[in-house]
Amino acid sequence: MRIKYILLWVIVLWWPASLPAVQHDGRTVALLELTGAIGPASADYFSRALHQAERGHARLIIVRMDTPGGLDIAMRTIIQDITTSPLPVVSFVAPGGARAASAGTYILYASHVAVMAPGTNIGAATPVQISGFPPGSGKKSQHSTMENKIINDAVAYIRGLAQMRGRNVQWAEQAVRSAASLSAKEALAAGVIDLMATDVADLLHKLDGRQLVVLGQMRTLETRGLRILRIVPDWRTRLLAVITDPNVAYMLMLLGIYGLIFELASPGMILPGVAGAISLLLALFAFQVLPINYTGLVLMLLGIAFMVGEIFVSSFGALGIGGVIAFVIGSIMLLDTGIPGYGISIPLIGLFALLSAGFFMLLIALVIRSRRRPVVTGMEALIGSYGEALDDFEHEGRIRIHGESWRAHTDRPVRRGERVRVVALDGLLMRVEPEDEHTEKEKPS
Repeated sequence: MRIKYILLWVIVLWWPASLPAVQHDGRTVALLELTGAIGPASADYFSRALHQAERGHARLIIVRMDTPGGLDIAMRTIIQDITTSPLPVVSFVAPGGARAASAGTYILYASHVAVMAPGTNIGAATPVQISGFPPGSGKKSQHSTMENKIINDAVAYIRGLAQMRGRNVQWAEQAVRSAASLSAKEALAAGVIDLMATDVADLLHKLDGRQLVVLGQMRTLETRGLRILRIVPDWRTRLLAVITDPNVAYMLMLLGIYGLIFELASPGMILPGVAGAISLLLALFAFQVLPINYTGLVLMLLGIAFMVGEIFVSSFGALGIGGVIAFVIGSIMLLDTGIPGYGISIPLIGLFALLSAGFFMLLIALVIRSRRRPVVTGMEALIGSYGEALDDFEHEGRIRIHGESWRAHTDRPVRRGERVRVVALDGLLMRVEPEDEHTEKEKPS
């Protein structure tokens, strides 16, 4: 109990210091990194780093970006933080070879200043279909209507951002409707970005004296002599990134379910139940912030239920096979965003399907084997056991078996001290026969 409180105080005291403190002299620039797929962990890191920079009175925030895109909800969270920030936010696509694709294009458009390094590119902002059907089916259908809704919503969103920052509205629409892309030079010429810079030092030099509007007020940037303070992802962000990885969340969910099944099958083991409960809660937290398909989740749970049912119902494999099929289909449907870094690996699904099938086949084999074993508890366990006659009797008398005295009946007289074998039970009366008679019956003729 005392250890729990000590750990709690360590977390409470350590949490505020998890991000480096921005110096309060107003001579710093906060440098953030947005790399890889944008997800819940990216949005959490961006929001907390932004507030940290505000509390430290940083002059501006530079977001160095290299992303193939990400989840819509995480992107919109970041953009809301940018548009409501009292500090100027400069998005910088760098270094050379980096890109601001898909969600990165929206973030670049939302920033107060959009900058790209030579050799970078921007665009391909068409929303990824989550429905699992190919876009454009030829005939007008419910799917094409939904597709148009998604596209039109994305177009309106990026047009609003372009108008707010005074950037190229027409190209923004092309980036969404036809997945158009531009190099850094082309983006500068088209009015998509504001500057080109080779590195952060060059960027600060070019930003000095630049005027821009922040929350309705005109600002003039003074960036000469400012110190750069990198705010890197801390342990919380890294942990959140691990948990919200679809493959990790998928494994946590299965480990949680199997742990609870073990605990319910063998009460008192404790460890499988505790580990299973923790894993399942972490998985549910991850699914809360991920765009999961609930039909796929239900199919997975149904498949597991079928495989468990195979243990208790003699379906000649129908439940087990159906369970594996439902499990695989549900796993594929569970999270199919089409976004790099936010999908469940097919080999991982296959591995868990095989492990699940093997696990339940093993349980079935153990159940069948246990049913074939002789009974070792209760009254039925006495049949076949050997005892000793307590006195001489021709039909009924008493015998000692397993340290207890029982009434016994025999068709052949037995003598005191003679070993007898229990052949049947009639209530509390045992039917026995002498050991030598039983031995004669077992001899080959």
